[in-house]
Amino acid sequence: MKSLSSFIKIYRKQIFGWILAITIIGVALYFGIDKKIILFVTFVVSIFTQIFVGLGALVGMIPFIGPLIIKAISIPVFWFLNAMGYVVSGVAIKKGYATELAKSRIVTLGLLIGIIIGYILGHLIPLR
Repeated sequence: MKSLSSFIKIYRKQIFGWILAITIIGVALYFGIDKKIILFVTFVVSIFTQIFVGLGALVGMIPFIGPLIIKAISIPVFWFLNAMGYVVSGVAIKKGYATELAKSRIVTLGLLIGIIIGYILGHLIPLR
């Protein structure tokens, strides 16, 4: 029993992540969301998470300046994406694409939330 408790103690964050993912997928299946959509969303989230965590880890491994670069780049990236959204929104409103604009803003918001979730999960579940 000691080995099981030490296993749970060491990998509690990973176990929580798996339980959370399985629960979300189960709830989506319960509410009748198509299995292909669930698979696609899960795949896209995992790819984006791994890409950003991997790049952040590579840059963060540079001694002394790596962590500073990560902190200095992460916030301006969000500012840049937000600024681009406003510019595109202004052009789209002038051309009369209000419904398409609303859809694109939802996609942008989803991307930003995905990046934030990937960043948080990357820090909660460290690579060993």
